[in-house]
Amino acid sequence: MRTYIDRKFEAATQLGHELFVIAPGPRDSFEPRSAGGVIQVRAPRLPFDANYHMFWDAEAVHRQLEALAPDLVEASSPWRGAEIVARWPGRTPRAMFMHADPVASYPQRWLGPIASPQRIDQLFGWFWSYLRRLTSRFSSVVTGGPWLADRLAGQGVEAVTSVPLGIDRGAFSPTMRDEVLRSRLLAACGCSDDARLVLGVGRFHPEKRWPMVIEAAMRARSHAPLGLVLIGDGIDRTRVARAAAGNPHVLILPPIRDRALLAAHLASADALVHGCESETFGLIPAEAMACGVPVVGPDRGGFAHLAEPATSEIYRAGDTAAATVAIRRLLARDPVTLRSAAMDAAGRVRRDIDHFADLFGHYRSIAAGALA
Repeated sequence: MRTYIDRKFEAATQLGHELFVIAPGPRDSFEPRSAGGVIQVRAPRLPFDANYHMFWDAEAVHRQLEALAPDLVEASSPWRGAEIVARWPGRTPRAMFMHADPVASYPQRWLGPIASPQRIDQLFGWFWSYLRRLTSRFSSVVTGGPWLADRLAGQGVEAVTSVPLGIDRGAFSPTMRDEVLRSRLLAACGCSDDARLVLGVGRFHPEKRWPMVIEAAMRARSHAPLGLVLIGDGIDRTRVARAAAGNPHVLILPPIRDRALLAAHLASADALVHGCESETFGLIPAEAMACGVPVVGPDRGGFAHLAEPATSEIYRAGDTAAATVAIRRLLARDPVTLRSAAMDAAGRVRRDIDHFADLFGHYRSIAAGALA
Protein backbone atom coordinates (compact mmCIF):
# COMPACT_ATOMS: atom_id res chain seq x y z
CA MET A 1 0.00 0.00 0.00
CA ARG A 2 2.88 2.37 0.76
CA THR A 3 4.25 1.85 -2.76
CA TYR A 4 0.80 2.41 -4.25
CA ILE A 5 0.39 5.71 -2.39
CA ASP A 6 3.86 6.87 -3.43
CA ARG A 7 3.07 6.15 -7.05
CA LYS A 8 -0.33 7.83 -6.69
CA PHE A 9 1.38 11.05 -5.61
CA GLU A 10 3.77 10.82 -8.57
CA ALA A 11 0.87 10.26 -10.96
CA ALA A 12 -1.13 13.12 -9.45
CA THR A 13 1.80 15.44 -10.07
CA GLN A 14 2.19 14.17 -13.64
CA LEU A 15 -1.53 14.44 -14.40
CA GLY A 16 -2.03 17.84 -12.78
CA HIS A 17 -4.06 16.88 -9.70
CA GLU A 18 -3.76 17.80 -6.03
CA LEU A 19 -3.80 14.85 -3.64
CA PHE A 20 -3.93 14.67 0.14
CA VAL A 21 -3.92 11.44 2.14
CA ILE A 22 -5.38 11.45 5.66
CA ALA A 23 -4.00 8.45 7.54
CA PRO A 24 -4.09 7.22 11.15
CA GLY A 25 -0.70 7.34 12.87
CA PRO A 26 1.15 7.60 16.18
CA ARG A 27 0.93 11.41 16.24
CA ASP A 28 -0.51 14.39 14.37
CA SER A 29 1.86 15.30 11.56
CA PHE A 30 2.12 16.49 7.98
CA GLU A 31 4.48 15.20 5.30
CA PRO A 32 4.53 17.45 2.21
CA ARG A 33 4.54 15.83 -1.22
CA SER A 34 4.88 17.40 -4.64
CA ALA A 35 1.14 17.02 -5.33
CA GLY A 36 -0.09 17.71 -1.78
CA GLY A 37 0.86 15.71 1.28
CA VAL A 38 0.19 13.03 3.88
CA ILE A 39 -1.75 14.17 6.95
CA GLN A 40 -1.41 11.84 9.92
CA VAL A 41 -4.10 11.96 12.59
CA ARG A 42 -3.21 10.59 15.99
CA ALA A 43 -4.94 7.22 16.43
CA PRO A 44 -4.61 4.01 18.47
CA ARG A 45 -2.65 1.00 17.24
CA LEU A 46 -4.41 -2.06 15.92
CA PRO A 47 -4.53 -4.62 18.74
CA PHE A 48 -3.51 -7.52 16.46
CA ASP A 49 -0.79 -5.73 14.44
CA ALA A 50 1.17 -2.94 16.12
CA ASN A 51 2.58 -1.80 12.78
CA TYR A 52 -0.76 -0.20 11.90
CA HIS A 53 -3.15 2.30 13.45
CA MET A 54 -6.91 2.71 13.11
CA PHE A 55 -9.03 5.86 12.92
CA TRP A 56 -11.00 6.59 16.07
CA ASP A 57 -11.72 10.30 16.48
CA ALA A 58 -14.17 11.23 13.73
CA GLU A 59 -14.05 14.94 14.57
CA ALA A 60 -10.30 15.10 13.94
CA VAL A 61 -10.78 13.67 10.44
CA HIS A 62 -13.79 15.88 9.75
CA ARG A 63 -11.77 18.98 10.68
CA GLN A 64 -9.13 18.01 8.13
CA LEU A 65 -11.76 17.45 5.43
CA GLU A 66 -13.35 20.82 6.15
CA ALA A 67 -9.97 22.54 5.89
CA LEU A 68 -9.08 20.81 2.63
CA ALA A 69 -12.47 21.35 0.93
CA PRO A 70 -11.78 18.58 -1.60
CA ASP A 71 -13.58 17.99 -4.89
CA LEU A 72 -13.92 14.30 -3.98
CA VAL A 73 -13.12 12.14 -0.96
CA GLU A 74 -11.90 8.57 -1.39
CA ALA A 75 -12.20 6.07 1.46
CA SER A 76 -9.84 3.11 1.16
CA SER A 77 -11.06 0.76 3.89
CA PRO A 78 -14.59 -0.52 4.60
CA TRP A 79 -14.19 -0.10 8.35
CA ARG A 80 -13.95 2.88 10.69
CA GLY A 81 -12.37 5.24 8.16
CA ALA A 82 -15.18 4.71 5.66
CA GLU A 83 -17.82 5.25 8.34
CA ILE A 84 -16.15 8.52 9.30
CA VAL A 85 -16.14 9.64 5.65
CA ALA A 86 -19.75 8.53 5.16
CA ARG A 87 -20.88 10.53 8.21
CA TRP A 88 -19.03 13.71 7.28
CA PRO A 89 -21.74 16.35 6.80
CA GLY A 90 -19.97 17.97 3.85
CA ARG A 91 -21.71 17.87 0.47
CA THR A 92 -18.59 16.66 -1.36
CA PRO A 93 -19.08 13.46 -3.40
CA ARG A 94 -17.20 10.44 -2.11
CA ALA A 95 -15.98 7.11 -3.44
CA MET A 96 -15.02 3.86 -1.75
CA PHE A 97 -11.91 2.10 -3.09
CA MET A 98 -12.07 -1.53 -2.01
CA HIS A 99 -8.44 -2.67 -1.87
CA ALA A 100 -9.29 -6.02 -0.27
CA ASP A 101 -12.00 -8.60 0.27
CA PRO A 102 -12.12 -9.35 4.02
CA VAL A 103 -14.28 -12.47 3.57
CA ALA A 104 -11.94 -14.01 0.99
CA SER A 105 -8.86 -13.02 3.00
CA TYR A 106 -9.96 -14.54 6.31
CA PRO A 107 -13.13 -16.68 6.66
CA GLN A 108 -12.80 -18.35 3.28
CA ARG A 109 -9.19 -19.24 4.12
CA TRP A 110 -9.94 -20.35 7.68
CA LEU A 111 -13.03 -22.37 6.83
CA GLY A 112 -11.99 -23.51 3.35
CA PRO A 113 -11.27 -27.11 4.41
CA ILE A 114 -14.84 -27.61 5.68
CA ALA A 115 -17.07 -25.35 3.58
CA SER A 116 -17.35 -24.01 0.03
CA PRO A 117 -16.65 -20.33 -0.73
CA GLN A 118 -20.36 -19.86 -1.50
CA ARG A 119 -21.40 -21.33 1.85
CA ILE A 120 -18.91 -19.13 3.69
CA ASP A 121 -20.29 -16.06 1.91
CA GLN A 122 -23.72 -17.07 3.21
CA LEU A 123 -22.40 -17.49 6.75
CA PHE A 124 -20.94 -13.99 6.59
CA GLY A 125 -24.04 -12.44 5.11
CA TRP A 126 -23.93 -9.90 7.94
CA PHE A 127 -20.75 -8.44 6.42
CA TRP A 128 -22.26 -8.15 2.97
CA SER A 129 -25.36 -6.47 4.48
CA TYR A 130 -23.10 -4.04 6.32
CA LEU A 131 -21.12 -3.30 3.15
CA ARG A 132 -24.28 -2.70 1.11
CA ARG A 133 -25.55 -0.22 3.71
CA LEU A 134 -22.19 1.54 3.97
CA THR A 135 -21.51 1.85 0.26
CA SER A 136 -25.02 3.14 -0.44
CA ARG A 137 -23.71 6.43 1.00
CA PHE A 138 -20.94 6.63 -1.62
CA SER A 139 -21.23 7.75 -5.23
CA SER A 140 -19.01 4.94 -6.50
CA VAL A 141 -17.37 1.73 -5.30
CA VAL A 142 -14.05 1.17 -7.06
CA THR A 143 -12.04 -2.04 -7.27
CA GLY A 144 -8.51 -2.63 -8.52
CA GLY A 145 -9.57 -5.40 -10.85
CA PRO A 146 -12.52 -7.32 -12.31
CA TRP A 147 -12.37 -10.22 -9.84
CA LEU A 148 -13.41 -8.13 -6.84
CA ALA A 149 -15.85 -6.09 -8.94
CA ASP A 150 -17.65 -9.31 -9.83
CA ARG A 151 -17.55 -10.43 -6.18
CA LEU A 152 -19.11 -7.21 -4.93
CA ALA A 153 -21.74 -7.00 -7.63
CA GLY A 154 -22.66 -10.61 -6.93
CA GLN A 155 -23.32 -9.65 -3.29
CA GLY A 156 -25.63 -6.81 -4.26
CA VAL A 157 -23.19 -3.91 -3.89
CA GLU A 158 -24.21 -1.16 -6.30
CA ALA A 159 -22.32 1.40 -8.42
CA VAL A 160 -19.23 -0.84 -8.69
CA THR A 161 -16.52 0.19 -11.17
CA SER A 162 -13.37 -1.80 -11.94
CA VAL A 163 -10.27 0.32 -12.52
CA PRO A 164 -7.52 -2.30 -12.86
CA LEU A 165 -4.27 -1.53 -11.13
CA GLY A 166 -0.96 -1.42 -12.96
CA ILE A 167 2.75 -1.50 -12.33
CA ASP A 168 5.76 0.66 -13.08
CA ARG A 169 7.00 -0.89 -16.32
CA GLY A 170 9.92 1.53 -16.30
CA ALA A 171 11.24 -0.13 -13.14
CA PHE A 172 10.15 -3.73 -13.82
CA SER A 173 11.52 -4.99 -17.10
CA PRO A 174 13.26 -8.07 -18.58
CA THR A 175 16.35 -5.89 -19.01
CA MET A 176 16.88 -6.11 -15.24
CA ARG A 177 17.88 -9.79 -15.48
CA ASP A 178 21.27 -10.42 -13.82
CA GLU A 179 22.86 -13.81 -14.42
CA VAL A 180 25.45 -13.22 -11.70
CA LEU A 181 22.69 -12.53 -9.18
CA ARG A 182 20.84 -15.62 -10.35
CA SER A 183 23.92 -17.79 -9.85
CA ARG A 184 24.52 -16.32 -6.41
CA LEU A 185 20.94 -16.98 -5.30
CA LEU A 186 21.01 -20.54 -6.60
CA ALA A 187 24.32 -21.17 -4.84
CA ALA A 188 22.79 -19.86 -1.60
CA CYS A 189 20.05 -22.48 -2.11
CA GLY A 190 22.61 -25.24 -2.56
CA CYS A 191 21.95 -25.47 -6.30
CA SER A 192 24.04 -25.30 -9.45
CA ASP A 193 23.34 -22.92 -12.33
CA ASP A 194 21.38 -25.55 -14.24
CA ALA A 195 18.70 -25.63 -11.51
CA ARG A 196 15.61 -23.41 -11.69
CA LEU A 197 15.41 -20.29 -9.54
CA VAL A 198 11.89 -19.93 -8.11
CA LEU A 199 10.86 -16.80 -6.21
CA GLY A 200 8.10 -15.92 -3.78
CA VAL A 201 7.71 -12.25 -2.85
CA GLY A 202 5.37 -10.55 -0.39
CA ARG A 203 4.33 -9.98 3.19
CA PHE A 204 4.64 -12.91 5.55
CA HIS A 205 0.95 -13.02 6.39
CA PRO A 206 -1.28 -16.11 6.66
CA GLU A 207 -3.32 -15.09 3.60
CA LYS A 208 -0.16 -15.37 1.47
CA ARG A 209 0.11 -19.11 2.26
CA TRP A 210 3.92 -19.21 2.28
CA PRO A 211 4.19 -22.55 4.16
CA MET A 212 2.06 -24.09 1.40
CA VAL A 213 4.28 -22.49 -1.28
CA ILE A 214 7.40 -23.90 0.41
CA GLU A 215 5.96 -27.39 0.65
CA ALA A 216 4.68 -27.37 -2.94
CA ALA A 217 8.00 -26.13 -4.33
CA MET A 218 9.99 -28.71 -2.41
CA ARG A 219 7.66 -31.49 -3.56
CA ALA A 220 8.11 -30.28 -7.14
CA ARG A 221 11.87 -30.42 -6.64
CA SER A 222 11.74 -34.19 -6.91
CA HIS A 223 10.99 -33.74 -10.64
CA ALA A 224 13.26 -30.79 -11.40
CA PRO A 225 16.12 -29.30 -9.35
CA LEU A 226 15.18 -25.88 -8.03
CA GLY A 227 16.03 -23.36 -5.36
CA LEU A 228 13.27 -21.35 -3.67
CA VAL A 229 13.93 -17.78 -2.52
CA LEU A 230 11.31 -16.02 -0.40
CA ILE A 231 11.55 -12.25 -0.01
CA GLY A 232 9.52 -10.63 2.74
CA ASP A 233 8.67 -10.36 6.43
CA GLY A 234 5.61 -9.98 8.60
CA ILE A 235 3.49 -11.36 11.39
CA ASP A 236 3.62 -14.93 10.00
CA ARG A 237 7.42 -15.05 9.99
CA THR A 238 7.56 -17.80 12.66
CA ARG A 239 5.45 -20.21 10.63
CA VAL A 240 7.37 -19.37 7.45
CA ALA A 241 10.71 -19.98 9.18
CA ARG A 242 9.42 -23.24 10.63
CA ALA A 243 8.29 -24.43 7.18
CA ALA A 244 11.73 -23.69 5.74
CA ALA A 245 13.76 -24.91 8.74
CA GLY A 246 16.58 -27.28 7.90
CA ASN A 247 15.96 -27.16 4.14
CA PRO A 248 19.14 -26.08 2.33
CA HIS A 249 17.19 -25.36 -0.85
CA VAL A 250 15.06 -22.59 0.67
CA LEU A 251 16.49 -19.11 1.23
CA ILE A 252 14.60 -16.40 3.11
CA LEU A 253 15.59 -12.80 2.46
CA PRO A 254 14.29 -9.64 4.14
CA PRO A 255 12.05 -7.22 2.21
CA ILE A 256 13.80 -5.39 -0.61
CA ARG A 257 12.78 -1.72 -0.56
CA ASP A 258 15.01 -0.73 -3.49
CA ARG A 259 12.76 -1.12 -6.53
CA ALA A 260 15.66 -1.63 -8.95
CA LEU A 261 17.11 -4.38 -6.77
CA LEU A 262 13.71 -6.05 -6.39
CA ALA A 263 13.23 -5.88 -10.16
CA ALA A 264 16.64 -7.50 -10.63
CA HIS A 265 15.66 -10.36 -8.32
CA LEU A 266 12.35 -10.88 -10.15
CA ALA A 267 13.85 -10.66 -13.63
CA SER A 268 16.62 -13.11 -12.68
CA ALA A 269 14.17 -15.81 -11.61
CA ASP A 270 12.90 -18.65 -13.77
CA ALA A 271 9.45 -18.59 -12.16
CA LEU A 272 7.40 -16.87 -9.48
CA VAL A 273 5.08 -18.88 -7.24
CA HIS A 274 2.12 -17.04 -5.76
CA GLY A 275 -0.10 -18.40 -3.01
CA CYS A 276 -2.68 -15.71 -2.18
CA GLU A 277 -6.16 -16.09 -3.64
CA SER A 278 -7.72 -12.99 -2.07
CA GLU A 279 -5.68 -10.20 -3.71
CA THR A 280 -7.76 -7.91 -5.87
CA PHE A 281 -5.15 -7.48 -8.63
CA GLY A 282 -1.87 -9.29 -7.94
CA LEU A 283 0.82 -6.60 -8.02
CA ILE A 284 3.77 -8.93 -7.42
CA PRO A 285 2.70 -11.39 -10.16
CA ALA A 286 2.19 -8.42 -12.49
CA GLU A 287 5.67 -7.07 -11.67
CA ALA A 288 7.15 -10.51 -12.29
CA MET A 289 5.30 -10.79 -15.61
CA ALA A 290 6.60 -7.35 -16.61
CA CYS A 291 10.09 -8.71 -15.91
CA GLY A 292 9.51 -11.56 -18.34
CA VAL A 293 9.00 -14.22 -15.66
CA PRO A 294 6.38 -17.02 -15.79
CA VAL A 295 4.04 -17.29 -12.80
CA VAL A 296 2.29 -20.12 -10.96
CA GLY A 297 -0.74 -18.94 -8.97
CA PRO A 298 -4.21 -19.78 -7.63
CA ASP A 299 -7.43 -19.96 -9.61
CA ARG A 300 -9.18 -17.34 -7.44
CA GLY A 301 -8.26 -13.72 -6.89
CA GLY A 302 -6.68 -11.07 -9.05
CA PHE A 303 -3.91 -13.24 -10.51
CA ALA A 304 -6.38 -15.52 -12.26
CA HIS A 305 -7.41 -12.54 -14.43
CA LEU A 306 -3.77 -11.72 -15.24
CA ALA A 307 -2.67 -15.24 -16.10
CA GLU A 308 -1.92 -16.08 -19.73
CA PRO A 309 -1.86 -19.76 -20.77
CA ALA A 310 1.45 -19.35 -22.60
CA THR A 311 3.26 -18.04 -19.51
CA SER A 312 1.28 -19.21 -16.45
CA GLU A 313 0.00 -22.24 -14.60
CA ILE A 314 -3.05 -22.10 -12.34
CA TYR A 315 -3.92 -24.41 -9.45
CA ARG A 316 -6.86 -24.80 -7.10
CA ALA A 317 -6.49 -22.17 -4.39
CA GLY A 318 -5.15 -23.44 -1.07
CA ASP A 319 -4.38 -26.92 -2.43
CA THR A 320 -0.76 -27.94 -1.86
CA ALA A 321 -0.93 -30.97 -4.13
CA ALA A 322 -2.45 -28.92 -6.95
CA ALA A 323 0.20 -26.23 -6.51
CA THR A 324 2.91 -28.90 -6.69
CA VAL A 325 1.53 -30.24 -9.97
CA ALA A 326 1.26 -26.72 -11.39
CA ILE A 327 4.91 -25.97 -10.58
CA ARG A 328 5.93 -29.26 -12.16
CA ARG A 329 3.92 -28.47 -15.29
CA LEU A 330 5.56 -25.07 -15.68
CA LEU A 331 9.07 -26.39 -15.15
CA ALA A 332 8.42 -29.25 -17.59
CA ARG A 333 7.79 -26.82 -20.45
CA ASP A 334 10.50 -26.10 -22.97
CA PRO A 335 12.50 -23.28 -21.28
CA VAL A 336 13.35 -21.47 -24.52
CA THR A 337 9.72 -21.37 -25.68
CA LEU A 338 8.52 -20.40 -22.22
CA ARG A 339 11.03 -17.58 -21.88
CA SER A 340 10.17 -16.26 -25.35
CA ALA A 341 6.46 -16.20 -24.50
CA ALA A 342 7.15 -14.50 -21.16
CA MET A 343 9.25 -11.83 -22.86
CA ASP A 344 6.41 -11.15 -25.29
CA ALA A 345 3.88 -10.94 -22.44
CA ALA A 346 6.01 -8.45 -20.50
CA GLY A 347 4.98 -5.57 -22.76
CA ARG A 348 1.28 -6.29 -22.24
CA VAL A 349 1.24 -5.77 -18.48
CA ARG A 350 -0.84 -2.72 -17.58
CA ARG A 351 1.07 0.41 -16.54
CA ASP A 352 0.25 2.12 -13.27
CA ILE A 353 0.05 5.54 -14.93
CA ASP A 354 -2.83 4.16 -17.03
CA HIS A 355 -4.56 3.01 -13.84
CA PHE A 356 -4.20 6.42 -12.23
CA ALA A 357 -5.29 8.27 -15.36
CA ASP A 358 -8.44 6.13 -15.49
CA LEU A 359 -9.01 6.49 -11.74
CA PHE A 360 -8.66 10.27 -11.70
CA GLY A 361 -10.82 10.47 -14.81
CA HIS A 362 -13.52 8.44 -13.06
CA TYR A 363 -13.33 10.70 -10.02
CA ARG A 364 -13.47 13.79 -12.21
CA SER A 365 -16.71 12.55 -13.76
CA ILE A 366 -18.21 11.94 -10.30
CA ALA A 367 -17.24 15.41 -9.11
CA ALA A 368 -18.58 17.01 -12.30
CA GLY A 369 -21.85 15.09 -11.93
CA ALA A 370 -22.24 16.38 -8.38
CA LEU A 371 -21.91 19.97 -9.63
CA ALA A 372 -24.37 19.55 -12.51
